[in-house]
Amino acid sequence: MDWTITEQHDLGQRLDKHLTGRLPDLSRARIQDLLRDGHITLNGRVAKASATVRLGDSLSVTIPEATPVTVVAQDIPFEVLFEDKDILVLNKPPGLVVHPAAGNPDGTLVNALLHHCDDLSGIGGEMRPGIVHRLDKDTSGCMVVAKNDMAHRRLSEAFAERRLSKIYLAAINGLPKEQKGRIQTMLGRHPVDRKRMATLFDGSGKEAVTEWEQLSVYDGSALIRCKLLTGRTHQIRVHMRETLGHPILGDPIYGNLKRQILPVTRLMLHAWKLSFHHPIHDQPMNFEAAVPEDFKPWMTGI
Repeated sequence: MDWTITEQHDLGQRLDKHLTGRLPDLSRARIQDLLRDGHITLNGRVAKASATVRLGDSLSVTIPEATPVTVVAQDIPFEVLFEDKDILVLNKPPGLVVHPAAGNPDGTLVNALLHHCDDLSGIGGEMRPGIVHRLDKDTSGCMVVAKNDMAHRRLSEAFAERRLSKIYLAAINGLPKEQKGRIQTMLGRHPVDRKRMATLFDGSGKEAVTEWEQLSVYDGSALIRCKLLTGRTHQIRVHMRETLGHPILGDPIYGNLKRQILPVTRLMLHAWKLSFHHPIHDQPMNFEAAVPEDFKPWMTGI
């Protein structure tokens, strides 16, 4: 992609800062890699991150094709909640990455699925076969996987059109002022920290809606039932921190682990219930992933 600097507000910026604003889909680390490897030129020459942007400068960015990676099948255990020839519903354990990526080439749920399902490869792409939605590494609970192209397409459409019900449990740091509510914001990539999502007030971002209710209290913290009406990246984590003012316990990105009320060993977020219509025969299906042991202190009396 190529462009020329014509806007006054761009003048005098460091090149790496200008690129971060111009290329919101790329992380700062990715931009630094492209600069280091010579894939970004300024006025026809390999650019430096510290260069100053000037009026009339010409920039060119080349995104190299990803190096093909062969995903291997690995015998990694997981709990199957339901399986037929079209779909598989599982209870993902905490600590398991969903699909291979930089830093996690194997040991992922995809590696486990390829071992469990002989005919899964090729559905939905080599790196994410059968995956139609994801959970963060330390989030546990219900996930549905497609086992053929038709199921993959129809489940993807159901997620896009919000025809599924997703209910989570979140243990938060502190107690909210209200007992329940509805959070509706516009979420997008944080303008500075590209690893974070944030509420945006400039008209950009995508609508994110969470209905929540406090279920119980334990030692100054609260268990929150969250119903997702949209499925944005880090939606519950951002809504708990930015709107309720109480980050999820164990959240290393949106919380402060040193100032938590209770010590925990992971992000306390669990995909509790998942309901949808079967992608092939259209029958309603409802699943519940057993509440993990580390949530039990909040479950008394529920």
